[in-house]
This record gives sequence, structure tokens and C-alpha cells, in this order.
Amino acid sequence: MKPTRAKPRILIVNDDGIHGEGLRPLIEALRQLGRVTTVVPERERSTASHSLTLHKPLRLTKVAGEIHTLNGTPADCARFGVLNLMKERVDLVVSGINRGHNLGQDVLYSGTVAAAAEATLLGIPAIALSRGLGPGGYEAGAAFARTLARTVLKEGLPRGRVLNVNFPPLPASRMRGVRLTRLGDRVYDKKIVVRTDPRGDSYFWMAGRRV
Repeated sequence: MKPTRAKPRILIVNDDGIHGEGLRPLIEALRQLGRVTTVVPERERSTASHSLTLHKPLRLTKVAGEIHTLNGTPADCARFGVLNLMKERVDLVVSGINRGHNLGQDVLYSGTVAAAAEATLLGIPAIALSRGLGPGGYEAGAAFARTLARTVLKEGLPRGRVLNVNFPPLPASRMRGVRLTRLGDRVYDKKIVVRTDPRGDSYFWMAGRRV
């Protein structure tokens, strides 16, 4: 669906939480396109996948202006923002900018991608944005997000489609262009790490490196 308003309504969500490095650059970039409202988890919720909070109350905290935190999952944030917080219809949901790529099987676990997918279930066009690990800022990715968001606001997206965008940790001058592709494989080794605490009891870490 294409917006007809002069000032589109944009909802920003993420899974890295209010302190995510990619959040502020994205907010600043998208404010140039329309009215931006932000709802993000109050803490890091990476790998939350598409879980929803059904067995405890959700609480919204206003941080500043139209920036809020929610004690829920990334998908909760998208759903709450669309159905409750924003009183007018949302024209676009943008999730990110995530710290680390979301490729292959990552998308099954990713809170970033799930938040965008939740928006599409509600009939809202959505983009998920992820940046590879490495030094440097998020400004180049935020600038690209603004360009892409402008296009989606103008042209719309097929219903039910999510754009999952990944970019390297590079300045804009070193990025070589954009390629539309299909989801591939991203395979990790399978491992449970066992440790022993000072009392002699075992505890465990989920582990797995890319192979």
C-alpha cells in the first residue's frame, strides 16, 4: 500500500534495544522522510525470533520525544507500535540497524527480521536492516536505509514481502552497489559448552561458529 499523506508515518523497531549502536543514526536519517516513532526493547533481545509476550503485562516507557522502550520482544514492539501507540495508520516499519548480518538460517532466529515480518502480517510494508561486524559507524547504512525507505514509500511492496537488507561495515565510498538476491545458507557448527560454577554445579552456553 502506498501512502497518500505528505508526511508519512514511520515506525522504527529493533532487537538490540535502546542502546543499539545503529538506532540513533537510523532515527536521524528517517526523520528526513516523515514523522518517526520508535519502539524498541528495553534490553538486548537478539535471537528472540518471532516470539510474542502473552503471559505477562507489557509496559511502555517514554525515553524522549517519540522514542519509547517496551519490556517485550522485537515482534511485540512492532505489533504494539502499529496497533496501539501510533494513532494513525503506519506507512512503513523499519527494523534495525542490527549489529551483525542476518543471512541464511539467521533469519529464523533474528529478532530484527521477525519484527519486520510481524509488520507485514499486519499489512504494513517493512524493511529489516543489518550491518556486518567491524569498526566504523552506521551512517552509510542509515543513508542507504533512507534512500530505500523513500522508494518503498513511493512504490510500495507486494503484500507479505519483507526486504532483508545486509550491508558491510564500510563507508559509503567503499560500497560497490546493491544486489537483489535470494536467501542462501549460513551454517554453524552445533555445540553446547559445559562449564562448572564455584559450587561444582554445571551450567551451559549455547555455542556455534560459522563454518
